[in-house]
Amino acid sequence: MVKRALLALMGLMAFSAHAVVILQYHHVSETTPKVTSVTPAQFRAQMQFLADEGFKVIPLAQVVDAIKQKQDLPAKTVAITFDDGYRSIATTAHPILKEFGYPYTLFVAIEPIKQKFTEMMTWEELVQLSKEGAEIANHSWAHEHLIRRLDKESESQWLARIKSSILDTEKAIADATGQNLKMLAYPYGEYNQAIADMLTENGFVAFGQQSGAAGPYSPLTALPRFPVAGQYADLTTLKSKLYSLNMPVVSQTPSDPELKAGHWRPELRVTLDMTDISAKQMMCYIQGQGAKQPKWLSGNEFSIQADLPLNAGRARYNCTVPSKSKGGFYWFSQPWVRPKDDGTWIKE
Repeated sequence: MVKRALLALMGLMAFSAHAVVILQYHHVSETTPKVTSVTPAQFRAQMQFLADEGFKVIPLAQVVDAIKQKQDLPAKTVAITFDDGYRSIATTAHPILKEFGYPYTLFVAIEPIKQKFTEMMTWEELVQLSKEGAEIANHSWAHEHLIRRLDKESESQWLARIKSSILDTEKAIADATGQNLKMLAYPYGEYNQAIADMLTENGFVAFGQQSGAAGPYSPLTALPRFPVAGQYADLTTLKSKLYSLNMPVVSQTPSDPELKAGHWRPELRVTLDMTDISAKQMMCYIQGQGAKQPKWLSGNEFSIQADLPLNAGRARYNCTVPSKSKGGFYWFSQPWVRPKDDGTWIKE
C-alpha cells in the first residue's frame, strides 16, 4: 500500500510542470476594430490584475527555453505578446508595461511598417522599443497567408518563397535590433505541416492563434496563445484562462491543420497522460457548432469530430478538462484551415 502511494506521488511529481499562459494582443486603443482591440483601460486593468494576483511575467524567449529543456516554471507564469506592430503598442501599451516592469514580445511584419501602412508604428519606433527591452520577433515579411500558393506556383516554389519571407524578416530584425530570436508568429494563425517542418529545419519555434496554455506537451511549431480582444477582452473571462493548464497531449492524429479537399469534418484523435485527468469530465467544443462530448477509444485516447462540415476559413476544436489535484482546467485547441470547395480561399 505504501509503495503504491509512493509511486502515485512520484507520478504526480513527474507531471508537476506548470503551464505558461501566453497572451496575444494587437491594438490597445479605443478607436481601432473591437475584434482585434482592447481599450487602454482594459489593458491597464489586466496588467494590474497580474500584479495584484502575484503572476510572474517573463520574456517569451525564456518560456521557449524552458519548454525546450522540459524545465519547470513557477505557477502563475505569463508571457505577453503583440502581433503586427501597431502604433498603439508604442504609444499606449509600452508605457503601461514599463510602469509595471513587464517584458513583452512584438511580432512584426516588415513591409507594413516600412510602407507606413495606416496605424503602424515607424521603423524608428520599433528600434527604440527594442532598445528599451522589447523582444522583436518574426511575423513574416508582408503578413501573407503562408499556406496559400500563388497562381501557377508549384509546391517547391511556394515553400521556397515562404522560407525566403521568414529568413529575410529575421535578417531585417537582426540588422536593426541585434536580436535573432528565431520565433515566428503565424500570420492569421495559419500554417501546415510543410511549413512547420521547414521552420524546424531552420531552427525556429512558432506560435499560433489557437487558445490554450503552453508547456512541455506543446509542439514547438504550434505553441498556443490566448487572444485578448473583443469579447475575449473582458477580465472576468480572462481570469479563467490565466489559470489554465497545459493539456498533457502525448500524441495526436492528424497534427496538420490544413484540410484536404472534401475532408471538411476532420476526426481528431488525441492520446493523453491521464495522471491528473478524469475522462468523464472532458468536454470539447466545435467552433460554430457548439459543445460535443469526446468519444473515448481507450483509457487514454479520445476522438472528436464535427457533425457538420467546417466553414471555409479558420476553425478550432477546443477541449477542456478540470485538474483533479491542481485547480484550474487543462486546455487544448486544434486549429483547422479549410479552403473553399473549389480550392480557393476566402478573401480577407
